[in-house]
Amino acid sequence: MLLRHTIDSVSYGFRDLKDLLAKATPARAGDELAGVAAGSAVERVAAQMALADLPLRVFLNEAVIPYEADEVTRLIVDSHDAAAFAPIAGFTVGGFRDFLLSEEATGDVLTGLAAGVTPEMAAAVSKLMRVQDLVAVARKIRVVTRFRTTVGLAGRLSTRLQPNHPTDDPMGIAAAMIDGLLLGSGDAVIGINPAGDSVARTGELLRLIDGVRERYSIPTQSCVLAHVTTQIAALEMGAPVDLVFQSIAGTELANASFGVGIGMLEEAYSAALSLRRGTVGENVMYFETGQGSALSANAHHGVDQQTCEARAYGVARRFAPMLVNTVVGFIGPEYLYDGKQILRAGLEDHFCGKLLGLPMGCDVCYTNHAEADQDDMDALLTLLGAAGVNYIMGVPGADDVMLQYQSTSFHDALYLREVLGLRAAPEFEEWLRSDAPRRLTLPVVSQLAGEGL
Repeated sequence: MLLRHTIDSVSYGFRDLKDLLAKATPARAGDELAGVAAGSAVERVAAQMALADLPLRVFLNEAVIPYEADEVTRLIVDSHDAAAFAPIAGFTVGGFRDFLLSEEATGDVLTGLAAGVTPEMAAAVSKLMRVQDLVAVARKIRVVTRFRTTVGLAGRLSTRLQPNHPTDDPMGIAAAMIDGLLLGSGDAVIGINPAGDSVARTGELLRLIDGVRERYSIPTQSCVLAHVTTQIAALEMGAPVDLVFQSIAGTELANASFGVGIGMLEEAYSAALSLRRGTVGENVMYFETGQGSALSANAHHGVDQQTCEARAYGVARRFAPMLVNTVVGFIGPEYLYDGKQILRAGLEDHFCGKLLGLPMGCDVCYTNHAEADQDDMDALLTLLGAAGVNYIMGVPGADDVMLQYQSTSFHDALYLREVLGLRAAPEFEEWLRSDAPRRLTLPVVSQLAGEGL
């Protein structure tokens, strides 16, 4: 397939769908690093105009990575819902954009379309959208999930309480947990990135969170973000596993670089469901993604990083996850160079995930060597709040001392809730209004750590 568009008597050609999607992508460092980006702003506009005229049906007939070579492609193709796709089957990509922005595209209508939209369709239409378009459409879509709390309801904003510690010290973790809980964080999950990936350490940290949760009757869920095989081994040894976590990407090779495949995720999903630890629902999986992960593993097959990211959402939705979030600026400036690129990517990811039916959150973050600062993150945070993001991160002081990157703080979540009139998950809000939080005092930290929970 040879696609062309002419601007000022200059004809720009695109050899296939993969090339067209890459050239139509708003500028970002990773695509330039991969050698797939448009050579000029004019070529980018030509690609976007050619993409706008492309029928959505083309995406069902041409894969950016061959079906035979990639299990993610096979999952996307085999799980496509033709009946859900039927209402938009006659649209071009540009027509789809116009429809998404119309009054006819209500939240209920878009929810009904989700199973008929492929990740590549979602990526394609996002490339034609302004920032305000990404916000306006995503805001219509509510994806609600449940375990011990209900996350994603309209008018609500949840947080992941992230009490990481560089040596997994129980005292430091417990102190950060109490700090976050007293500031209203933790209704999406209390999730620890462990410094080590051992089964024993994973079990210890899970018991620490679960001990605090049970002692103070906190309606939330726990997660230790070790490798999925480590978590399952801990589960088999009796550890109190609530949500099973894994980082995922949009190609089979990229997932292999994480040491996972779809079959392994299926096993983890079944194991977590079998525990029946949820009280208000059974969404048991937690996935993190990020633009650039496939390229950093040399596993992108020449596909642009934003389309690869959307394909990761195709993997995630197979497992009805409780939480999905893009760790948008974590991989570094080689992939998203500055605050503008990070902001655009965060809104694209949130939009694409919601359009595909996922409960999207975002780690609004950057590394210290990126051309970005906390003002950029404040802008993205506020835009995501307006777009109806399900949850954000709550990190002490917005500075993760273990992972060494900048994220959002407990106070940032309070700011967003106050400015936009948002509230915590209903079960967690009720707990915050009870007498239980008053017993979470500093002396308790020493007690919890000393008991070795």
